[in-house]
Amino acid sequence: MKDVTQLTEGWSLRHEGALLPARVPGCVHTDLLAAQVIPDPFIGRNETEIAWVGRQGWCYAAELDHDSRHERTELVFEGLDTAAEIALAGEVLGRTRNMHRTHRFDVTGRTGRLEVRFDSAYEEAERVRALTGERPNVYPEPFQYIRKMACSFGWDWGPTVVTAGMWRPVRLEHWSTARLAEVRPVVTVDGLPDDGTTTGRVEVRVRVARTERGAGRPLTVRATVRADGPGAGAGSAAGTSQAAEASFTGDEAVLRLDVPDPELWWPRGYGEQPLYGLEVTLADEEEGRLDVWRRRIGFRTVVLDRSADAHGSGCTFVVNGVRIFARGVNWIPDDVLPSRMTPERYRTRLTQAADAHVDLVRVWGGGIYEDDAFYDVCDELGLMVWQDFLFACAAYPEEQPLRGEIEAEARDNVVRLMPHPSLVLWNGNNENLWGFRDWDWEEPLAGDSWGEGYYLGLLPRIVAELDPTRPYTAGSPWSGSWEHHPNDPRHGTHHSWEVWNRQDYAEYRASVPRFVAEFGWQAPPALATLRRALPGERLAPDSPGMLHHQKAEDGNGKLNRGIARHFALPEGDFDRWHYLAQVVQARAVAAGIEHWRAHWPVCAGTVVWQLNDCWPVSSWAAIDGDGRLKPLHHELRRVYADRLLTLLPGEDGPVLAVDNQAGTPWHTTVGARRMHVDGTVLAKAGIPVEVEPRSVARPVLPAELLPAPGSAEEFLVVDADGLRAVHFPVTDREFAYPPADYGLRLETVAGADGDAGARAGEATSFDVVVTARTLVRDLLLQADRLGAGATADRGLLTLLPGEEARIRVSGCEDVTVEQVRAALFCVAPR
Repeated sequence: MKDVTQLTEGWSLRHEGALLPARVPGCVHTDLLAAQVIPDPFIGRNETEIAWVGRQGWCYAAELDHDSRHERTELVFEGLDTAAEIALAGEVLGRTRNMHRTHRFDVTGRTGRLEVRFDSAYEEAERVRALTGERPNVYPEPFQYIRKMACSFGWDWGPTVVTAGMWRPVRLEHWSTARLAEVRPVVTVDGLPDDGTTTGRVEVRVRVARTERGAGRPLTVRATVRADGPGAGAGSAAGTSQAAEASFTGDEAVLRLDVPDPELWWPRGYGEQPLYGLEVTLADEEEGRLDVWRRRIGFRTVVLDRSADAHGSGCTFVVNGVRIFARGVNWIPDDVLPSRMTPERYRTRLTQAADAHVDLVRVWGGGIYEDDAFYDVCDELGLMVWQDFLFACAAYPEEQPLRGEIEAEARDNVVRLMPHPSLVLWNGNNENLWGFRDWDWEEPLAGDSWGEGYYLGLLPRIVAELDPTRPYTAGSPWSGSWEHHPNDPRHGTHHSWEVWNRQDYAEYRASVPRFVAEFGWQAPPALATLRRALPGERLAPDSPGMLHHQKAEDGNGKLNRGIARHFALPEGDFDRWHYLAQVVQARAVAAGIEHWRAHWPVCAGTVVWQLNDCWPVSSWAAIDGDGRLKPLHHELRRVYADRLLTLLPGEDGPVLAVDNQAGTPWHTTVGARRMHVDGTVLAKAGIPVEVEPRSVARPVLPAELLPAPGSAEEFLVVDADGLRAVHFPVTDREFAYPPADYGLRLETVAGADGDAGARAGEATSFDVVVTARTLVRDLLLQADRLGAGATADRGLLTLLPGEEARIRVSGCEDVTVEQVRAALFCVAPR
């Protein structure tokens, strides 16, 4: 049986003639941070002080000493970042130039000093640029010439922290006769539950590597699918096992297993996520078991329906025969130093996504193919994964040495990720087809290659060959062919950035794209995040640290213009500016989602830019760089819920949309009230509504409920089953809000043992009970102002006079009513 030795200990990093302790997996920055050679790049403007790290070479070393009874020993690097030379006992084993591949070297019988020497990524990129020629991109950094995480070189939300190192595990594999070189399970489903009989089919394609002694020896391979077997783990299905055996033709074999009536894997909100353990065992008669491979799989079908219709050409995910409005978020690397990511951190962040009723996560093409732990959690939570190939916002040369690296990288990662049932789409690139058409690339390219051959040729061929059960699309945005503009909202996927860049968020309602794969609005992170990242700084929108942690072009200008369209722009009041920026972000994203959901099934999904941040920064994220939830996260939980009430502006007044994405009918009565700002009810009605599953109803509002056009004193509120929507005829700065007046009291929450108190110094939970005496719009408790670890379970709240709301606060010690009052904000201050 194959033996594996993890090489995590005994590494050192050479710096200025000295040897520093090194951790593997890790990178130069994490090791220098641990040795206190560099300051934390996330704090203040330290990013600029550590820029030198990415511009020089680095050498890692360890003593390699092994004594194996096996015929072959191989040194395996799961991730080398990026241009590296590997030497053992002074002899070069090989060179690498791709962060996104696994590399393997034969070290049978060899010991001595192992060195991994990394060139500066800048130097490697310049070498490749000299070979291929210049290509345009959107940032002044050479990321398209090196197969490395593009956002290492900075982005409009990320710092420039150009890493080097062994960022994924390193190990020795000792084996004899043969080993499993590649296992590729192609999982399909024949029939669906509505058809009667359903059969899950697993075709396992296996390739082996052999030693000289193993060449030509008869081998057998056995595959077993167990609903409760090895690898099934959390969320596993219940049932029996199926097995198959095969012999090899040369170095390849194919096994086929049928699983009758399998439990189907569904996206969250559509069903359960049963997982099956798949085990593949390699053996020969003389030595018995030689190698084993284990993964979890799931049975489901996925189609991307791109057929033409009266509105253009669609883009609808169909899973197990059910058409889905995708409620998505874009994912960027959660840390600019990705070796710091842990399975626990992946689970935390993805659970936060699931808590916001997200059912699709797009892994964006300027980052990485994430660790298997990421996809494992998505499998368990029912989060569909849209996986970009790693190309973003640039023209990419198609010549060597890049082309060969890109093909090998794609093959590596398609095979690695294809067992995961959560993976529903391969996407060729981010914005490069659009960039070629609209970003003035054609003239400077002058006929040179720019990546089209990857997106329309190489990558779809690889997916069709290796992973034929999943759809592939050439890019995002992409209209399906050059017959239409790449970002045509009537065809395929659309990125909506004109609104954030130049317009009011109300303009989201001007069109109905078929699938909105990117749109978003910025806001600063939580105050506690800012105070940690900018210690000692007197915070202001344009203070030095705030500007350094704002990477978007004219980012603060766009934030200020977004606020000023709706509110008086605060002068000299950072706290109110901070609150209003977060309010506008939440409202902007909600406006888009509410509008596009109301136009289902013409629009079949929204993917918000973005879920997360990789450091503390003002950005489009719903979760800031310290993991704190912005008001946007709470708003996503509202607008991505199965059931949603929306009041949309119409030519003749507000229009009510009642959206039911649940699998059961929604029978309700919508209570509608036209109100005066002083709380007087001017008109009211109960509107019976019946909404079929996965559909939208638009009941007519009686004319007497519509506020007078342009009124600064009337508004409309609708309620049903605990849900609420409001409509104000004018902007907040024009509306005649009274000064907010509300009462506060605090109620301690009993613990699990019924004890209402907390031990000395122990964090506790309590309810903030707010009783409105006037209209209170967009009330927000910024819990981190009560304590850095404090959280609140609700975001923006609009209360009518006489209404009461409870906000659960967790993670802070006892506070006073006045401290809570100081952490509360609303549109009309007290």
